[in-house]
Amino acid sequence: MSVLLLRGRVLSFRTRPESVDDRAAYVFEEDGGVLIRDGRIAAVGDFAAVVAEAAGARVVDHRPHLILPGFIDAHVHMPQMQVIASYGAELLDWLNTYTFPEETRFRDSQHGRRIARLFLDEMIRHGTTTVAAFCSVHRESADAFFAEALARNMRVVAGKVMMDRNAPEGLRDTPQSGYDDSKALIGEWHGKGRLHYAITPRFAITSSPEQMEAAGALAAEFPALHIQTHLSENHAEIALTRELYPETRDYTDVYARYGLLRERTLLGHCIHLDAREADAIHDAGATAVFCPTSNLFLGSGLFDWQGYSRRAKPLRIAAATDVGGGTSYSMLRTMDEAYKVIALQGEKMNPLAAFWQITLGNAEALSLGTHVGTLEPGMDADIVVLDARATPAMRLRMERVETLAQELFLLQTLGDDRAIAETYVGGQPARSMLAGAGKE
Repeated sequence: MSVLLLRGRVLSFRTRPESVDDRAAYVFEEDGGVLIRDGRIAAVGDFAAVVAEAAGARVVDHRPHLILPGFIDAHVHMPQMQVIASYGAELLDWLNTYTFPEETRFRDSQHGRRIARLFLDEMIRHGTTTVAAFCSVHRESADAFFAEALARNMRVVAGKVMMDRNAPEGLRDTPQSGYDDSKALIGEWHGKGRLHYAITPRFAITSSPEQMEAAGALAAEFPALHIQTHLSENHAEIALTRELYPETRDYTDVYARYGLLRERTLLGHCIHLDAREADAIHDAGATAVFCPTSNLFLGSGLFDWQGYSRRAKPLRIAAATDVGGGTSYSMLRTMDEAYKVIALQGEKMNPLAAFWQITLGNAEALSLGTHVGTLEPGMDADIVVLDARATPAMRLRMERVETLAQELFLLQTLGDDRAIAETYVGGQPARSMLAGAGKE
């Protein structure tokens, strides 16, 4: 039996903090312990109390660092690692100019395996332990992703994209092949280890009505599966969708009509929703995914995180990097940009709420809150250790930090992969085990 005891300043959330003074929303132990047995958390609390239960455990002392649940990224594109930082286009041009040509390379299974390996290494290096990922249209890309995730014992949500129109030759499937390949991947990978399959029509523009029907048939056959797609990111995208689906009330109604709007549906972006659409998303229990670095980089718009949370029918919200439209693999950098997006709308996101969002908030929005997102007995031992003094600038600022909230805001504002002291995946120290710290 593998037994590990982590010592440090332990932070875990109970609910979304409404202010920096909302002490009831989280549990914090200045000298805390997290006991791990066989990949799960066995005990957590004051170190002196936990150590009494830890006979035979190997102690790893992370003081003075913070110990939190591992970060969760709710929307990211594995095949786009080599298009991140591509210049000068809005969404549709960016897809056609950069993304689609790059994704055609994933018909080569060896290329797919290489990028999947580097992608998951990058997630771990940035403290992300759970990710919801889009693969390419090629079945082989999903095989590669799941094989690499299984080898790391990671809890992931992923699927091959379904797209049968408005994409180049070599990057289209058909309604039947998209259905068949997805169903085969579900049988091969879903439920193996900590893997979750997501039915993944890329978005309404790249799927014909016949393919949307095929995706809906999969959703009906597998009601417990996630569904992931895109919604209302860009005005030109919305206009084209309305042209392609003129019989629908709005963009959201496209997914609803094909049985794709439900709990565990992850809708990337959701920037330009009207009230009816937001109500429909709430009523279905679906999740709107906030991708701030991507929305800013592509000039798509400002996601109303505060407004969506406060409405009479509030939205379930997750946050995500959306690499490669997004500009960083780091959930710390992502929440720094989220703060700015919200500030541009005249509001503020308090730092406790930011860290709740990328841990428990995202876990609950992905319907994974019984497995990850908190440090409690029985939960997966997916953990990140944060060093608020990781760089000279951070060390200097920390000289004046007096509260936990200030330290978190420092990490959010100045932190990146250098602030990740360790990442534990299933109780194993995964970051320090990366060969060459991200090199091949």
